[in-house]
Amino acid sequence: MDSAETSSFQIWVDADACPAAIKEIIYRTARRLQLQVTLVANQSMYVPRSKRIRLITVPEGADVADDRIVEMLAPGDVVITGDIPLAARVVDKSAIAIGVRGELLDENSVHDRLASRDLMEQFRSAGVDTRGPSPLTQKDIQAFANQLDRTLTRRLKQS
Repeated sequence: MDSAETSSFQIWVDADACPAAIKEIIYRTARRLQLQVTLVANQSMYVPRSKRIRLITVPEGADVADDRIVEMLAPGDVVITGDIPLAARVVDKSAIAIGVRGELLDENSVHDRLASRDLMEQFRSAGVDTRGPSPLTQKDIQAFANQLDRTLTRRLKQS
């Protein structure tokens, strides 16, 4: 792969809530495929020393990291996030969102997921115990790795 091919899109990571196991998969994949990865967070964190991996630290505040990702991403970029509203914004900018449990969030699925999220938020506001997400399992991690591989393989063929 030459540098012209590898610079056609990049991976963005909504890093504050991204599990360490998912970040490790992203780092390995970036090295293997020679892709640029940018983590965006409102706190400093460890990232491996690499020309291809960088961290952007933004001020704390609601949606500051999300806003920076949406502002900087280009159509066709891949965004890793567990945040459904961010995923909807990513898809609206013609980019690809992958959830940390391996769900592909595209124009066919993200708005349904957003509606479900909003409904659950209404239930919580009314005092209903909706429980949070279950802990990340090995099966979730494998599903993420598989989805990331499928998505990046497809993107590289399009480049």
